[in-house]
Amino acid sequence: MLVGGLVPRATNNAADLVVRNAKIHTGDPVRPQAEAIAIRDGVITVVGDDSDVASHVGPATKVVDALGRRMVPGLNDSHLHVIRGGLNYVLELRWDGVPTLRHGLAMLREQAARTPKGQWVRVVGGWSVEQFAERRLPTVAELNAAAPDTPVFVLHLYQSAVLNRAALKAAGITRDTPDPKGGQIVRGRDGEPTGMLLAAPSALILYSTLAKAPVLEGEDKKTSTRHYLRELNRFGLTSAIDAAGGFQNFPDNYSTVAELAKAGQLSLRIAYHLFPQTVGQEIDDLTRWIEMVRPEDGDEWLRLNGAGENLTWAAADFENFAEPRPELGEYEAEFEKAVRLLMENGWGFRLHATYDETIRRDLTVFEKLAADGLFPAGNRWLFDHAETVSADSLDRIAALGGAMSVQNRLSFQAEAFVRRYGPGAAADAPPIRAMLERGLTVGGGTDATRVSSYNPWVALHWLVSGRNVGDLVLRPRSNRVDRQTALTMFTRAGAELTGEEDVKGVLRPGCYGDLAVLSDDYFTVPEPEIAHIESLLTVTGGRIVYAAGEYEGLDEELPPVSPEWSPVAHFGGYQATPRTGLTGARQAELLGQAVAESEQHRQWRARRGLAPETASTFFDPCFSL
Repeated sequence: MLVGGLVPRATNNAADLVVRNAKIHTGDPVRPQAEAIAIRDGVITVVGDDSDVASHVGPATKVVDALGRRMVPGLNDSHLHVIRGGLNYVLELRWDGVPTLRHGLAMLREQAARTPKGQWVRVVGGWSVEQFAERRLPTVAELNAAAPDTPVFVLHLYQSAVLNRAALKAAGITRDTPDPKGGQIVRGRDGEPTGMLLAAPSALILYSTLAKAPVLEGEDKKTSTRHYLRELNRFGLTSAIDAAGGFQNFPDNYSTVAELAKAGQLSLRIAYHLFPQTVGQEIDDLTRWIEMVRPEDGDEWLRLNGAGENLTWAAADFENFAEPRPELGEYEAEFEKAVRLLMENGWGFRLHATYDETIRRDLTVFEKLAADGLFPAGNRWLFDHAETVSADSLDRIAALGGAMSVQNRLSFQAEAFVRRYGPGAAADAPPIRAMLERGLTVGGGTDATRVSSYNPWVALHWLVSGRNVGDLVLRPRSNRVDRQTALTMFTRAGAELTGEEDVKGVLRPGCYGDLAVLSDDYFTVPEPEIAHIESLLTVTGGRIVYAAGEYEGLDEELPPVSPEWSPVAHFGGYQATPRTGLTGARQAELLGQAVAESEQHRQWRARRGLAPETASTFFDPCFSL
């Protein structure tokens, strides 16, 4: 899209791409603001104004007018299950952003009608009852009515799953199926499974049941992953750190992104971790991997970053806030072996740790190894999540050279956390300002896709406003961050966690050409609208990987979604909702319908003695702090 006023005149130093007429937030303190940027061979060559880039426009240069919009460095999710998410994306019906259960069930009913025999309808993460006007889960009866013959699996956080009759049969769950360790199959008076599975507190029952659903094969895995990366590009993401996770085996489940990287078809830079999958085999797995690969193996598109987010299964604390904090057994001996092995071989790692009780035990192991000179030793290591980490633990983390990565899990699990631990604890969950005040690197992330949504702007809204998806105030102003700090957590901090801060996370000459032109100005849009921001133009390595609005058609063509019956082919991914005030009357009407339906559901339960005769009072966010 050649722009008038910039006459092609460059010969030897012509840029591949120039974006001009933008309000650029560079993230670079040397030059924090600019108007134009030039990229050649995937790297930024000029940051300045129109006159600075004019001499870099050649006959083949693509020049894009940002039309005065805000441009920011490409976002970097520091904790995203992107590899697993990509392998399953086109099979999943996304309720991310759906405002009512009524709407979600309508989507489910429509999808069930087009899903072929033998396939499942699966709703897997990215949503919470807290976002619904009805404030409740779907019932088994509703799933049976929506899909009498098609298996339906609906995952709610790491707390529970609801299955219809057909899904119980497809998963082989009967009255004789025993409850797995740490999980519960809810049964009726007759002993038959009702269709509800509970994590109590382990999510293994949820994962293992979902693993029985059909998976993609061959080229469909590549197509699914490419469409998922495009969906992430839609929100301005150009990088992510993959935190591995359960049922993500190395090297098998990593082969799809490796093949796409080899073919130059990744649109998102991925730094990945390796997670031992088998209890009792963790040390053997880590030892084998150390002999196979080394951190930073790969290139700027796909590279190994270390081990985790679990090193040994016994040391993992589950974040099911509907259940009491798990009491972990003795795990230090094997955990120490794993950490020593990694540190002695130059490997970094990340650790899933929800509770301070776990973090304190881990730090005691690290301090013991520090006596041998292993901490701090230059290896990058960090704690993930850390909702209840204490000030003392943060001091110990800083002394040992660690870092943090926080996610907006309480955007989706706030009310369960408040019910169990109280609004005072929620105000510091996690203590982000305390982390930053100690000079710790604090990356921002989502933990998508099986808990939170992959939309980073929902997480940025949570960081800035302290509110969950149901508009409940959690964190007071003293534990919130300003917009620039929040953006830094999603850009430069993520680059620091992978050792790429010299080339990524800011817009300056010599850095990767990764940027996003936004639909709204992040720095001036009203606070509630932050969660509605999307990218109109996303550039990774100088390639336009997503384009919408005036720029539609400038991005790279993708193969069609396959299979054709895919939920993504019909509904897309994240469901963008109307902005505040734009369609107020219609929005109020729809919410009113949903609330009325919720009251009918409550009365039905009350008549059967399953709920009090009078409606309970909602938790009022105005009085939460």
